[in-house]
Amino acid sequence: MSGTGTARGRIDKRQAILDAAFTVFAREGYAQAGVDVIAAEAGVAKATVYSHYGDKENLFRETVSASADQALAENLAVVERLTGAGDDLRATLETVGLKLLKCYCADRSWALRRLLAAEAGQFPDLLDVIHTRAADRVAEALADRLARLTVSGHLHTADPLLAADQFFALLSGPADKRARLGTRSTPDTELRAIAAAGVDTFLKAFGAKG
Repeated sequence: MSGTGTARGRIDKRQAILDAAFTVFAREGYAQAGVDVIAAEAGVAKATVYSHYGDKENLFRETVSASADQALAENLAVVERLTGAGDDLRATLETVGLKLLKCYCADRSWALRRLLAAEAGQFPDLLDVIHTRAADRVAEALADRLARLTVSGHLHTADPLLAADQFFALLSGPADKRARLGTRSTPDTELRAIAAAGVDTFLKAFGAKG
């Protein structure tokens, strides 16, 4: 196998281990999750897991970090859609809001939040990892878009980052109530209603003053 092929194989194997680890940690919790079970789920030898990640704690931390990076990429891709208001700012915000809600309510997102809540006592620093690697950066990206819309006269925000935080809160609050930590499926019709109501409230607070 060429050097490139060997490197590619190592990357693929590491990703398979991380994917398997997330599945097992989310299903069984940190304490009960066995490295042998994770290895079997990934289709690799137990020794391979240790050679890549050292021990179970480091694997857990790497798994959470990788999940944060994935969430960041997915949410940034949505926020980047807010490039301009066009003729209908409300419709644009509702589309972005709906897509953010779908990211928030995805099975993996709920599984990650449940896992972090369960293990927060033992790994409180991982909550900071999620915020600094994902949530805060998405909020900053949204704030940048809202600032541009303010400069162009489409919005009126004295503090775009605060406005971004409140936009997310208008979406996540109702979603949390309906989904019950992801144990209840939230139909698209409900997500659309949440997005529409959230945007309505957001525009009443931050819409351009006539």
